[in-house]
Amino acid sequence: MALTLTRIEALAPDQASLAAARKLLKPSSWPTLASDEQGLVWGEAQGFGSAPYRVIVCETDAGYKCTCPSRKFPCKHSLALMWLRVEGQASFAQGEAPQWVRDWTARRRGPSAESAEQPPRETSIAKAILDENATAETAPEAEARAAALREKNRKAREAGVLAGLDELDVWLKDQIERGLAVFVVDAASSCRKMAERLVDAKAPGLATRLDSLPARLFGLGEALRPQAAAEELGLLHLIAEAYRRQATLDAPLRDDVRQMIGWTQTREALLADSGALRVSGRWRVFLTRAIVQPDRLRRVETWLLRERDAQGPRFALLLDFVPLSGGGNVFGYSTGDGFEAELVFYGSPVPLRALVARQIGPSAQSSAAPLPQQSLGRAFETYRSALAARPWLDIWPMAFHGARVRRAASGTFLVDETDAGFALPLASEQDAAAPGLAMASRLDGVGLWDGRVFLLAEASSDLGRWTQA
Repeated sequence: MALTLTRIEALAPDQASLAAARKLLKPSSWPTLASDEQGLVWGEAQGFGSAPYRVIVCETDAGYKCTCPSRKFPCKHSLALMWLRVEGQASFAQGEAPQWVRDWTARRRGPSAESAEQPPRETSIAKAILDENATAETAPEAEARAAALREKNRKAREAGVLAGLDELDVWLKDQIERGLAVFVVDAASSCRKMAERLVDAKAPGLATRLDSLPARLFGLGEALRPQAAAEELGLLHLIAEAYRRQATLDAPLRDDVRQMIGWTQTREALLADSGALRVSGRWRVFLTRAIVQPDRLRRVETWLLRERDAQGPRFALLLDFVPLSGGGNVFGYSTGDGFEAELVFYGSPVPLRALVARQIGPSAQSSAAPLPQQSLGRAFETYRSALAARPWLDIWPMAFHGARVRRAASGTFLVDETDAGFALPLASEQDAAAPGLAMASRLDGVGLWDGRVFLLAEASSDLGRWTQA
């Protein structure tokens, strides 16, 4: 059955989904729209996350798939893509389906359960259009009330956060008086209780950092834990003091410390911020990873390297948070993907986290990006500069030329033999790859430094190319 507006109405799970889909009919919401001769239509829709959602629709049987975490089937993105196709108000590029579309078609066994004929629902496209127009007429008054309520809630939250930081001060003093050795032993329960208080105080960012502290400590050797605990507790105090004095901070550092506490900036607000840093170019994904947080969210990181040298940050981090119950593939991009895009960066004295503001064309696998012409020692200097500007810096991407992997009794190291033997310890999770990497006479690569160990993401050598699995 061909796609029609009536068919879309029948598929919609409820009227709210149609109303939400109606708002996505602007071409600016879709960096990519394409189709092929086999009846497949696909697109990439900008959502609330940093990476676009990938949406596929089969015109012949109304099968669909979207990477968004919605629990409605079909979701608003799938409905909007069908709607755009039926109305013909958007241009769909003709071409061969990319790999992610072909992967979906290969897994299909015919129309999905969601796309099968459904009982009639009280859903109407005409009503969605009328509701949108009616909402627009009352928007000024509604926005004024909403703005007043937002300001009231903001003031209440500010007061709550400051009260929570006062409790944190008392807790930090207690841990120091008890002794760091005792703290390390009791870290799990102690940090959990204080993290719960910070959540109640509306400081979820700081709560997550504190809640994940025990796992970070026990990932280190026993001899290193007391020193690491002292550093982490000191950073918590530093962040709290910076927040109290935010009125005296430069705007980028103030924005950064508010993010650390847990204040969020919506995608729409960041894109509308005329003062936000924007950098255009061709970007390449050099690492993706997902980290499960204590708050039952999966932190999804997509690390990018700009392929051509120009002004602005060379690296960027796309960051999303997905419920553990979502399951499935949570990455919008794959390692090795390259794409032309304009990125907009969150406020920080060291811009790193970003959103894709506008993507030009689809992403596709590409060869390794040209790396900055610098030694490992010089790359480490960029970390030291970043740490001076942002003292609570956790992870820093570094690219280098001409290093080697050396194995020793104390571990495996990435060594810059041209810079007086400068060396960084490699992450223990790469021990299995160390023998092969050590056979290369020279490594040019990129990875992440967390202040204690270096995670090599990919490298080129005289033996070929290596990537972190």
